[in-house]
Amino acid sequence: MNLRTYQTTIVDSVYSAWQECRSTLVVAPTGTGKTIIFAACIHRMQPKRTLVLAHRQELIWQARDKIQKVTGLQVDVEMGEYKSATEGDMLRPKAPVIVATIQTLTAGGDGGGRIGKFSPDDFGLLIVDEAHHSTSASYRKAIDYMRTNPDLVVLGVTATPDRTDEEALGQIYDIVAFDYEILDAIKDGWLVPISQQMVSVESLDFSSVRTTAGDLNGADLAAVMESEKNLHGIASATIDIIGDRRGIGFAASVDHAQTLSEIFNRHKQGMSNCVSAKTDKEDRKLIISDFAKGKIQFLWNCGVFTEGFDDSGIEVISMGRPTKSRALYAQMAGRATRPHKSIANRLNDVPANALRRAMINRSCKPGCLIIDFVGNSGKHKLMTTADILGGNVSDEVIDAAIETARKSGKPVRMDKTIEEEEKQLELIKQKRLAEEARKARLLGKAVFKSVSIDPFKLLQIKPVVSRGWDKGKQFSEKQRDFLKRNGFNPDSIDYANGKQIMNAIGQRIEKHLCTTKQAATLAKFKVEFDTNKITFEQASSMIDQIAKNGWHKPASFVMPQSVHETKSQPPPRRYAVKGVNDDDIPF
Repeated sequence: MNLRTYQTTIVDSVYSAWQECRSTLVVAPTGTGKTIIFAACIHRMQPKRTLVLAHRQELIWQARDKIQKVTGLQVDVEMGEYKSATEGDMLRPKAPVIVATIQTLTAGGDGGGRIGKFSPDDFGLLIVDEAHHSTSASYRKAIDYMRTNPDLVVLGVTATPDRTDEEALGQIYDIVAFDYEILDAIKDGWLVPISQQMVSVESLDFSSVRTTAGDLNGADLAAVMESEKNLHGIASATIDIIGDRRGIGFAASVDHAQTLSEIFNRHKQGMSNCVSAKTDKEDRKLIISDFAKGKIQFLWNCGVFTEGFDDSGIEVISMGRPTKSRALYAQMAGRATRPHKSIANRLNDVPANALRRAMINRSCKPGCLIIDFVGNSGKHKLMTTADILGGNVSDEVIDAAIETARKSGKPVRMDKTIEEEEKQLELIKQKRLAEEARKARLLGKAVFKSVSIDPFKLLQIKPVVSRGWDKGKQFSEKQRDFLKRNGFNPDSIDYANGKQIMNAIGQRIEKHLCTTKQAATLAKFKVEFDTNKITFEQASSMIDQIAKNGWHKPASFVMPQSVHETKSQPPPRRYAVKGVNDDDIPF
């Protein structure tokens, strides 16, 4: 199976991370092929054996099937009645890959389970699917046991973890190899755009609902959502909005799901059904099959479809189960973000992001809609699509986008809304800075002789929001030296943004573009150019002109041709300008 470009980049990043440490984390949204990504890592790890941990039956079978498809390797399952081959088994050899449930491996009063049948020294790789669960005691026990092998490397994969989970994950995984945000995947044309519609239900009041383990208390929430007024407020609004589109709804309890489904069927017989953990396994399979075939338009569930349920025809999600958990909300919303199966595989053959977005836009599923129900949230901060799309934007932007959607009362493209709010807040910020500068001039304050260099403007990248797993981490001496050599003060940059800057510099080196010192020097002399279109040699030529004119920009300054029109040359190992030492440049 050919990997998508970002999947190849992620796999490469994982292996680079393992050169520095023993455990790494990959964050990628639902629908971007996390299983395919770690299957590719397994294939590259051969002949070393791999143990894959998951916590649900659906994830186990999904992982087994995809690993076998991608790698061609034998995969054994260790789960309940299913047992993998062991040493000395005369009927079958030990499989190179074992997929196991954490419950099976650690079940029992002493937490021993079956994990003892596996020797850590037999394995080279441990993969934790849905890695946001890694912080639980059972996972920690299994991970610690396997890591008694000093040569074992660990990979955790997850979608969008909670902010509160991030710091804890940082204690288990040494480094985040790659963080691919939902918004990035939408812009790159791999997921469909998300629209948000907020429906006000006056009788909804969460102010008395307690918080348990970081989320709304289940019993308290069910009592609120199951009240007659709230049931009809959610059901009638969802029916009005969905039209003839297929969708699923998340309920706060089994009774909540059943009652909502009954109300739907009063509106239109056979329109809806529901599933929960209490639903008989065979009945569940039949209901899901009928939904996939279009015999059922809408399917309500309680705690079943958050993981391991893939149906690309889902266009609408009704959030009848509000949550404070970013990870849970992302899992629920992610059920609708996959492109329709009619074009999903064809997207792999399209090289340009814009063309993939155009294909999605022209398909039978140009986007998806998430319906949230709002009332009095009290002290609770309930999640919305803005929270899962805005991983790399400020809380101020997220709050502004949520308010725009709330006021609209209609479907709102949240990626566009976040982008617009970010632009508006940046304009406000720039106006404020300009006004402060004007007042400073009026007050006759001294002007700084040195120019402060904005690395993000220079590298043409947007700063990321510092995530919990980076909290407290410091640059190594090697990283500090790298930043200094490229003209940046490591003491003025946090760890997350420092990593981003170093990655951007690394990419520039690979593309033979001008160095950051060259770009900053030219910017100081007010040379206007695109730093992503000027090579090292071209920048060197421009600085030569300035140097030969006594470090003044000459009137007859000659701009080089675009980097696309001139053959690139690799830069020398030392960051110097031709004919001029680093120390000679007034930087």
